Amino acid sequence: MMLKNYLQKRQKQLMEQQSDFYTSTGLHVFFKDPVENVDVQKVISKVETNLPSHLLSEIEMIIFGWFDEFEERSINAFYDGGTLYISNIQDDAMDMYDDLIHEVSHSLEEPHGYFLYGDKKIENEFLIKRRYLHDIVWKMGHKIPLAVFLDPEYNQEFDMFLYEKIGYDKLSTVTAGIFITPYAATSLREYFATGFTEFYLHPDEHGFLQKVSPELYKKLVLLQNPEELDN
Repeated sequence: MMLKNYLQKRQKQLMEQQSDFYTSTGLHVFFKDPVENVDVQKVISKVETNLPSHLLSEIEMIIFGWFDEFEERSINAFYDGGTLYISNIQDDAMDMYDDLIHEVSHSLEEPHGYFLYGDKKIENEFLIKRRYLHDIVWKMGHKIPLAVFLDPEYNQEFDMFLYEKIGYDKLSTVTAGIFITPYAATSLREYFATGFTEFYLHPDEHGFLQKVSPELYKKLVLLQNPEELDN
């Protein structure tokens, strides 16, 4: 009972310290649950500084808290209808920055889907890598049909297979030089999102991204120019 009272008191103190606010660009930041150990305003300011303004045009609101979707889908952030839903439980500022950038990328897919995927260049690059992954997984003893790997859309069962059956640590080793991160193998959309995140997490170190995913990298460079999106 004492621990429960302490935690409730601590949460109340944190909520009193953290007030909802608007950023200089007009983003509404709302705290459903308190965020500990991270300067939220500083992290969001970094996002607004490092990303071209036109790439943030779809974002109206950021909500920090814990949501049922996180447990249902084994995630800690998602984008939906102009809002970024970000977990209030973060390791540090870089962890939060990573989540924000990743979800911003998903906000761009609907309005700019044709620009991103219309020419099939990213998809073809992704599927070539998926073929390599199929061969690797097959040799590991997992006899999964090639057709599963050639479906670029998100498949929760396949996602859980990679995450739970193989494991990202092992996947990271066997796919080194094929995918930027193990999660990039999940679907075409996550292939784009992980590349987008890497592009802004390490703005001065694009060599690896450019080498591993050249077509994706070219698209990310073009994405910096708002005139490209108007064509």
